[in-house]
Amino acid sequence: MGEAMDELKLDRAFVLVVENGSFSAAARHLGTSVTSIARQINRLEATLGVRLLNRTTRRQSLTEVGHLYYQRLTELIREIDDVKREVSGYQNTVKGRLRVHLRISVGNAVIVPALKDFLAENPEVMIEVTLTDERADLVGLGIDVAVWLGNLEDSSLIARRLSPSRRVLCGSPGYLERSGHPTAPQDLVKHNCLVFRAKNYDNRWRFTKDATTVEIPVSGNLQTDSGAALFTSAMSGLGLVIMQESTVRQAVRKGDLIPLLTDHEVSPTEFDTALYAVYPSSRKVSPKTRAFLDFLVALFRHHDERPA
Repeated sequence: MGEAMDELKLDRAFVLVVENGSFSAAARHLGTSVTSIARQINRLEATLGVRLLNRTTRRQSLTEVGHLYYQRLTELIREIDDVKREVSGYQNTVKGRLRVHLRISVGNAVIVPALKDFLAENPEVMIEVTLTDERADLVGLGIDVAVWLGNLEDSSLIARRLSPSRRVLCGSPGYLERSGHPTAPQDLVKHNCLVFRAKNYDNRWRFTKDATTVEIPVSGNLQTDSGAALFTSAMSGLGLVIMQESTVRQAVRKGDLIPLLTDHEVSPTEFDTALYAVYPSSRKVSPKTRAFLDFLVALFRHHDERPA
Protein backbone atom coordinates (compact mmCIF):
# COMPACT_ATOMS: atom_id res chain seq x y z
CA MET A 1 0.00 0.00 0.00
CA GLY A 2 2.80 2.41 0.97
CA GLU A 3 4.74 1.61 -2.22
CA ALA A 4 1.67 2.28 -4.36
CA MET A 5 1.10 5.63 -2.64
CA ASP A 6 4.76 6.53 -3.20
CA GLU A 7 4.48 5.72 -6.91
CA LEU A 8 1.36 7.86 -7.17
CA LYS A 9 3.29 10.73 -5.59
CA LEU A 10 5.98 10.38 -8.28
CA ASP A 11 3.32 10.30 -11.00
CA ARG A 12 1.72 13.49 -9.71
CA ALA A 13 5.11 15.21 -9.63
CA PHE A 14 5.65 14.24 -13.28
CA VAL A 15 2.25 15.61 -14.30
CA LEU A 16 2.95 18.90 -12.49
CA VAL A 17 6.29 19.28 -14.26
CA VAL A 18 4.59 18.83 -17.64
CA GLU A 19 1.66 21.12 -16.83
CA ASN A 20 3.83 23.85 -15.30
CA GLY A 21 6.56 23.65 -17.91
CA SER A 22 9.56 23.33 -15.61
CA PHE A 23 10.96 21.71 -12.50
CA SER A 24 11.12 25.06 -10.71
CA ALA A 25 7.44 25.89 -11.39
CA ALA A 26 6.37 22.42 -10.21
CA ALA A 27 8.52 22.84 -7.09
CA ARG A 28 6.84 26.16 -6.30
CA HIS A 29 3.41 24.56 -6.77
CA LEU A 30 4.24 21.80 -4.30
CA GLY A 31 6.18 24.01 -1.90
CA THR A 32 9.35 21.96 -2.26
CA SER A 33 12.79 22.27 -3.85
CA VAL A 34 13.82 21.81 -7.47
CA THR A 35 16.24 19.13 -6.31
CA SER A 36 13.39 17.17 -4.72
CA ILE A 37 11.33 17.35 -7.92
CA ALA A 38 14.29 16.27 -10.05
CA ARG A 39 14.95 13.36 -7.70
CA GLN A 40 11.29 12.21 -7.97
CA ILE A 41 11.36 12.34 -11.78
CA ASN A 42 14.61 10.37 -11.85
CA ARG A 43 13.08 7.73 -9.56
CA LEU A 44 9.98 7.49 -11.75
CA GLU A 45 12.06 7.03 -14.91
CA ALA A 46 14.21 4.43 -13.17
CA THR A 47 11.13 2.53 -12.04
CA LEU A 48 9.62 2.55 -15.54
CA GLY A 49 12.94 1.92 -17.29
CA VAL A 50 12.31 4.68 -19.86
CA ARG A 51 13.12 8.37 -20.29
CA LEU A 52 10.02 10.54 -19.99
CA LEU A 53 11.57 14.00 -20.36
CA ASN A 54 14.27 15.47 -22.53
CA ARG A 55 16.17 17.94 -20.36
CA THR A 56 18.14 20.99 -21.41
CA THR A 57 19.50 23.82 -19.32
CA ARG A 58 16.47 25.93 -20.17
CA ARG A 59 13.49 23.64 -20.60
CA GLN A 60 12.09 20.12 -20.54
CA SER A 61 10.13 18.40 -23.29
CA LEU A 62 8.29 15.12 -23.41
CA THR A 63 9.76 12.13 -25.17
CA GLU A 64 7.42 10.09 -27.34
CA VAL A 65 6.84 7.54 -24.58
CA GLY A 66 6.65 10.40 -22.07
CA HIS A 67 3.83 11.96 -24.06
CA LEU A 68 1.93 8.65 -24.10
CA TYR A 69 2.52 8.16 -20.37
CA TYR A 70 1.35 11.70 -19.61
CA GLN A 71 -1.89 11.27 -21.57
CA ARG A 72 -2.79 7.98 -19.92
CA LEU A 73 -1.64 9.15 -16.50
CA THR A 74 -3.78 12.28 -16.48
CA GLU A 75 -6.83 10.15 -17.27
CA LEU A 76 -6.05 7.79 -14.39
CA ILE A 77 -5.37 10.60 -11.92
CA ARG A 78 -8.64 12.26 -12.90
CA GLU A 79 -10.47 8.98 -12.23
CA ILE A 80 -8.72 8.58 -8.87
CA ASP A 81 -9.67 12.12 -7.88
CA ASP A 82 -13.27 11.48 -8.95
CA VAL A 83 -13.39 8.32 -6.82
CA LYS A 84 -12.00 10.22 -3.83
CA ARG A 85 -14.62 12.93 -4.22
CA GLU A 86 -17.36 10.32 -4.52
CA VAL A 87 -16.18 8.44 -1.43
CA SER A 88 -15.83 11.67 0.54
CA GLY A 89 -19.36 12.54 -0.53
CA TYR A 90 -20.65 9.47 1.30
CA GLN A 91 -19.74 11.21 4.55
CA ASN A 92 -21.80 14.24 3.61
CA THR A 93 -24.65 12.75 1.59
CA VAL A 94 -27.41 10.29 2.44
CA LYS A 95 -26.66 7.65 -0.17
CA GLY A 96 -25.52 4.06 -0.63
CA ARG A 97 -26.54 0.60 0.55
CA LEU A 98 -28.08 0.42 4.04
CA ARG A 99 -28.15 -3.03 5.67
CA VAL A 100 -30.72 -3.42 8.44
CA HIS A 101 -31.95 -6.31 10.60
CA LEU A 102 -35.51 -6.01 11.93
CA ARG A 103 -37.49 -8.14 14.33
CA ILE A 104 -40.07 -10.03 12.33
CA SER A 105 -43.26 -8.87 14.05
CA VAL A 106 -42.49 -5.17 14.47
CA GLY A 107 -40.70 -5.09 11.13
CA ASN A 108 -43.73 -6.40 9.25
CA ALA A 109 -46.28 -4.45 11.27
CA VAL A 110 -44.62 -1.04 11.61
CA ILE A 111 -41.27 -0.48 9.91
CA VAL A 112 -41.50 -2.12 6.47
CA PRO A 113 -44.81 -0.39 5.58
CA ALA A 114 -43.14 2.97 6.32
CA LEU A 115 -39.94 2.37 4.33
CA LYS A 116 -41.47 3.95 1.24
CA ASP A 117 -41.53 7.29 3.07
CA PHE A 118 -37.87 7.01 4.09
CA LEU A 119 -36.84 6.06 0.55
CA ALA A 120 -38.90 8.88 -0.95
CA GLU A 121 -36.97 11.35 1.22
CA ASN A 122 -33.64 9.61 0.49
CA PRO A 123 -33.78 8.42 -3.13
CA GLU A 124 -30.05 7.60 -3.29
CA VAL A 125 -30.35 4.95 -0.56
CA MET A 126 -30.93 1.25 -1.25
CA ILE A 127 -32.09 -0.73 1.79
CA GLU A 128 -31.25 -4.40 2.29
CA VAL A 129 -33.69 -5.75 4.92
CA THR A 130 -33.39 -8.98 6.88
CA LEU A 131 -36.30 -9.99 9.11
CA THR A 132 -35.14 -12.09 12.04
CA ASP A 133 -35.67 -12.44 15.77
CA GLU A 134 -32.03 -13.52 16.22
CA ARG A 135 -29.39 -11.08 17.46
CA ALA A 136 -26.81 -11.13 14.70
CA ASP A 137 -23.15 -10.08 14.83
CA LEU A 138 -23.59 -6.55 13.50
CA VAL A 139 -19.89 -5.81 13.06
CA GLY A 140 -19.00 -9.18 11.56
CA LEU A 141 -21.90 -9.10 9.08
CA GLY A 142 -21.53 -5.43 8.18
CA ILE A 143 -25.01 -4.52 9.43
CA ASP A 144 -25.65 -0.79 9.80
CA VAL A 145 -28.72 -0.87 12.07
CA ALA A 146 -30.70 -3.56 13.89
CA VAL A 147 -33.97 -3.29 15.81
CA TRP A 148 -33.89 -5.42 18.96
CA LEU A 149 -35.97 -6.00 22.04
CA GLY A 150 -34.55 -5.79 25.52
CA ASN A 151 -31.22 -5.51 27.26
CA LEU A 152 -28.09 -4.60 25.35
CA GLU A 153 -25.34 -6.98 26.45
CA ASP A 154 -22.63 -6.12 23.89
CA SER A 155 -20.65 -3.05 24.94
CA SER A 156 -19.38 -2.56 21.38
CA LEU A 157 -22.88 -1.48 20.34
CA ILE A 158 -24.91 1.68 20.87
CA ALA A 159 -28.68 1.58 21.43
CA ARG A 160 -31.36 4.24 20.93
CA ARG A 161 -34.66 3.52 22.62
CA LEU A 162 -37.52 3.59 20.14
CA SER A 163 -40.52 2.51 22.19
CA PRO A 164 -41.42 1.07 25.59
CA SER A 165 -42.96 -1.74 23.54
CA ARG A 166 -46.18 -2.07 25.51
CA ARG A 167 -47.55 -5.61 25.63
CA VAL A 168 -51.15 -6.73 25.20
CA LEU A 169 -52.87 -9.96 26.27
CA CYS A 170 -55.38 -10.91 23.61
CA GLY A 171 -57.33 -13.69 21.96
CA SER A 172 -59.58 -14.16 18.96
CA PRO A 173 -63.39 -13.86 19.22
CA GLY A 174 -63.68 -17.54 18.31
CA TYR A 175 -61.37 -18.70 21.08
CA LEU A 176 -63.04 -16.45 23.68
CA GLU A 177 -66.47 -17.70 22.66
CA ARG A 178 -65.34 -21.29 23.25
CA SER A 179 -63.23 -20.78 26.37
CA GLY A 180 -64.60 -17.64 28.00
CA HIS A 181 -63.06 -14.27 28.90
CA PRO A 182 -60.53 -14.20 31.75
CA THR A 183 -61.48 -11.51 34.27
CA ALA A 184 -58.35 -11.79 36.45
CA PRO A 185 -54.77 -12.96 35.85
CA GLN A 186 -55.40 -16.08 37.93
CA ASP A 187 -57.99 -17.24 35.36
CA LEU A 188 -55.21 -17.89 32.85
CA VAL A 189 -54.30 -21.21 34.47
CA LYS A 190 -57.49 -22.55 32.87
CA HIS A 191 -56.68 -21.22 29.38
CA ASN A 192 -54.55 -22.38 26.47
CA CYS A 193 -51.69 -19.87 26.56
CA LEU A 194 -49.32 -19.60 23.61
CA VAL A 195 -45.79 -19.11 24.93
CA PHE A 196 -42.80 -17.32 23.42
CA ARG A 197 -39.60 -19.32 23.99
CA ALA A 198 -36.28 -17.46 24.05
CA LYS A 199 -33.51 -16.37 26.36
CA ASN A 200 -34.90 -14.49 29.39
CA TYR A 201 -38.44 -15.76 28.70
CA ASP A 202 -40.21 -18.44 30.71
CA ASN A 203 -43.70 -19.83 31.34
CA ARG A 204 -44.61 -17.13 33.85
CA TRP A 205 -46.61 -14.12 32.71
CA ARG A 206 -46.46 -10.97 34.82
CA PHE A 207 -49.38 -8.63 35.50
CA THR A 208 -49.00 -5.30 37.30
CA LYS A 209 -51.80 -3.17 38.73
CA ASP A 210 -51.61 -0.44 41.37
CA ALA A 211 -47.86 -1.10 41.84
CA THR A 212 -48.53 -4.78 42.62
CA THR A 213 -47.19 -7.50 40.33
CA VAL A 214 -48.40 -11.07 40.20
CA GLU A 215 -46.72 -13.90 38.29
CA ILE A 216 -48.97 -16.51 36.73
CA PRO A 217 -47.60 -19.88 35.57
CA VAL A 218 -49.14 -20.52 32.16
CA SER A 219 -49.21 -23.49 29.80
CA GLY A 220 -50.55 -24.37 26.40
CA ASN A 221 -50.12 -26.59 23.38
CA LEU A 222 -47.79 -24.24 21.46
CA GLN A 223 -44.38 -22.84 22.35
CA THR A 224 -42.25 -21.09 19.72
CA ASP A 225 -39.39 -18.63 19.26
CA SER A 226 -41.31 -16.90 16.45
CA GLY A 227 -43.48 -13.90 17.19
CA ALA A 228 -45.05 -14.27 13.76
CA ALA A 229 -46.09 -17.85 14.58
CA LEU A 230 -47.67 -16.69 17.85
CA PHE A 231 -49.60 -13.96 16.06
CA THR A 232 -50.86 -16.31 13.35
CA SER A 233 -51.86 -18.93 15.91
CA ALA A 234 -53.74 -16.41 18.04
CA MET A 235 -55.54 -15.11 14.95
CA SER A 236 -56.57 -18.68 14.09
CA GLY A 237 -58.18 -19.09 17.51
CA LEU A 238 -55.66 -21.49 19.03
CA GLY A 239 -55.23 -19.65 22.33
CA LEU A 240 -54.30 -16.51 24.24
CA VAL A 241 -51.08 -14.62 23.57
CA ILE A 242 -49.04 -11.71 24.89
CA MET A 243 -47.68 -9.58 22.05
CA GLN A 244 -46.42 -6.09 21.33
CA GLU A 245 -49.27 -3.64 20.99
CA SER A 246 -47.79 -2.38 17.71
CA THR A 247 -47.97 -5.89 16.24
CA VAL A 248 -51.63 -6.53 17.05
CA ARG A 249 -52.95 -2.97 16.63
CA GLN A 250 -54.51 -3.49 13.20
CA ALA A 251 -56.00 -6.86 14.20
CA VAL A 252 -57.54 -5.26 17.30
CA ARG A 253 -59.00 -2.42 15.24
CA LYS A 254 -60.57 -4.92 12.85
CA GLY A 255 -61.95 -7.01 15.71
CA ASP A 256 -59.85 -10.04 14.80
CA LEU A 257 -58.20 -9.96 18.25
CA ILE A 258 -59.67 -8.71 21.53
CA PRO A 259 -57.48 -7.16 24.28
CA LEU A 260 -57.93 -8.70 27.72
CA LEU A 261 -57.19 -7.56 31.29
CA THR A 262 -56.49 -4.07 29.95
CA ASP A 263 -56.38 -2.60 33.47
CA HIS A 264 -53.05 -4.42 33.98
CA GLU A 265 -49.57 -3.88 32.56
CA VAL A 266 -48.52 -7.16 30.97
CA SER A 267 -45.14 -8.77 30.33
CA PRO A 268 -43.98 -12.30 29.41
CA THR A 269 -40.60 -11.71 31.09
CA GLU A 270 -39.04 -9.86 34.00
CA PHE A 271 -36.43 -8.31 31.75
CA ASP A 272 -36.52 -5.07 29.77
CA THR A 273 -38.72 -5.52 26.71
CA ALA A 274 -38.40 -2.04 25.25
CA LEU A 275 -37.58 -1.68 21.56
CA TYR A 276 -34.15 -0.34 20.57
CA ALA A 277 -32.33 0.67 17.40
CA VAL A 278 -28.81 -0.75 17.72
CA TYR A 279 -25.67 0.07 15.73
CA PRO A 280 -21.90 -0.55 16.06
CA SER A 281 -19.97 1.97 18.15
CA SER A 282 -16.72 1.21 16.33
CA ARG A 283 -17.85 2.88 13.13
CA LYS A 284 -18.23 6.54 12.32
CA VAL A 285 -21.97 6.94 11.88
CA SER A 286 -22.63 7.61 8.21
CA PRO A 287 -25.28 10.09 7.05
CA LYS A 288 -27.45 7.22 5.74
CA THR A 289 -27.31 5.45 9.12
CA ARG A 290 -28.03 8.64 11.05
CA ALA A 291 -30.95 9.43 8.74
CA PHE A 292 -32.41 5.95 9.27
CA LEU A 293 -32.01 6.17 13.05
CA ASP A 294 -33.81 9.53 13.09
CA PHE A 295 -36.51 8.05 10.85
CA LEU A 296 -37.06 5.17 13.29
CA VAL A 297 -37.26 7.48 16.30
CA ALA A 298 -39.84 9.70 14.56
CA LEU A 299 -41.78 6.68 13.28
CA PHE A 300 -42.22 5.13 16.71
CA ARG A 301 -42.94 8.46 18.38
CA HIS A 302 -45.80 8.95 15.94
CA HIS A 303 -46.88 5.31 16.25
CA ASP A 304 -46.92 5.34 20.06
CA GLU A 305 -48.89 8.59 20.15
CA ARG A 306 -51.64 7.19 17.94
CA PRO A 307 -54.60 5.71 19.78
CA ALA A 308 -54.71 1.93 19.86
